[in-house]
Amino acid sequence: MDMTMLSLVIAALALLIATGTFFFWNNERKKPKPEDTSFSTRPLQLQAYERLVLFAERIALPNLISRLNVPGAPAKEMQLLLLESIKQEYEHNATQQIFVSPVAWSAVKNLKDQNMLIINQVAATLPPEATAAELNRRLLEFSMMQKKGELHTVVLEALNYEAKKLMK
Repeated sequence: MDMTMLSLVIAALALLIATGTFFFWNNERKKPKPEDTSFSTRPLQLQAYERLVLFAERIALPNLISRLNVPGAPAKEMQLLLLESIKQEYEHNATQQIFVSPVAWSAVKNLKDQNMLIINQVAATLPPEATAAELNRRLLEFSMMQKKGELHTVVLEALNYEAKKLMK
């Protein structure tokens, strides 16, 4: 009986070890894996700042005018073309606000709003028969006469500063 009892004890012990191993392995498999910490949003943030710098450059009044210049068109048509271009550029880049600071996004929005306001105000001072060339000339004159510098330059500096902070 000693042999039988010893065999029984060994079998019970083996069964306990097998059951314990099974439950341990099953619990380990069900545990949520730690999140992969290798993913970084930094490249996405830098890309967002890059796109917003490009946006600011594209809607700067001198650049906008040189890109969209239609000299023979009426001023009203040119006004609408400039405004529509700014709106499209803005809508194309609106998702970048997810990746940049609220201050940076606010600066970009202010630049868009200011440029649209300037275009509308300058266009309102022109006679109804004015041409696109006249509107463009007045917009460029206004742009050059700003004492504190153009807002797009200030926005570009802010975006560059924030992007450089991310690169450190």
